[in-house]
Amino acid sequence: MNTETPVVTTNEKSKNLKNLIIGILAAGVLILAGFLVFNNNSANKTLQDEQQQVAKATSEKSDIQTSFDASLARLDSMSTVNTNMNAQLAAKDEEIAKMKSEIRSILNKKNATASELARARTLIAKLNGQITDLQQQVAMLTSENDSLKVERTALIYDKQTLTRNLDSTNVVKTNLEKKVDVASTLNASNITITPVKVKHNGKEKLNTTAKRVDKLIVSFDVNNRIIDPGTKDVYVVVVGPDGQPVTNTQNAGTFTTREDGDKSFTAKLPVDLETSKTKKVEFSFAPASHFQKGNYTIKIYQNGFLIGQGTRELKKGGLFS
Repeated sequence: MNTETPVVTTNEKSKNLKNLIIGILAAGVLILAGFLVFNNNSANKTLQDEQQQVAKATSEKSDIQTSFDASLARLDSMSTVNTNMNAQLAAKDEEIAKMKSEIRSILNKKNATASELARARTLIAKLNGQITDLQQQVAMLTSENDSLKVERTALIYDKQTLTRNLDSTNVVKTNLEKKVDVASTLNASNITITPVKVKHNGKEKLNTTAKRVDKLIVSFDVNNRIIDPGTKDVYVVVVGPDGQPVTNTQNAGTFTTREDGDKSFTAKLPVDLETSKTKKVEFSFAPASHFQKGNYTIKIYQNGFLIGQGTRELKKGGLFS
């Protein structure tokens, strides 16, 4: 049996080569397409990862900014809570300012690193710790201030009470002083008015004729059971027959009475007194010219009060008197 060997023609070889090349090209295209698809998928994944990292960093930065803003708000509120805290804040201003500056510097960076953001968080935590300490001090100072306000209110009330009591005491004291002052006024008694004629030998003789009287001798007793020992001024007013006080004497002047205001006096007599003891007072006076007929009234004043008076009549003398 004869076996025939197939004869391959030139056209068949050329066709087979073409098919091979096409196949190789198709495989290359498929491989390239696969590579491109793979590469694109990898690029997309990388981009997504980067976008996620950016979003995470942005979110973290925003959280840090929010936390920092909250810390600043707490810090700002501290200066308005209590003016006494200003000194406390001033002492820490330098350290706080450095932390705030560093935190702001990190937050202002567009591409802050994770370590920088972590540093910002650490600084904010430290800042919040100082703010918490200051808040505790504020609370303590506020409590102390409240206690001081209560104490101040109590002290004001006590002062007002003491003032009222003092005012009442002063009123009572003033009233008592007035009463003691009035009660210590002297009493005058045993008032005598003696008109005398002085003879050439110096002897004195009672005489009631006006033109023969050389002087009036006035004597009286004064005492007071509660008066303090010491010298008191006694004023004597001699009123002549014309109703006017006699003031043409060396010891004349004016004084103030409790009821009649200022009055003219004829003589001022300083009297040394002892408590509850009677003191005899005596003085004499003569007018500048001569005595007039009529009544001479003697009024005695002490402490602004009229404490006694007496009257003596001097008569008109006869032809040979």
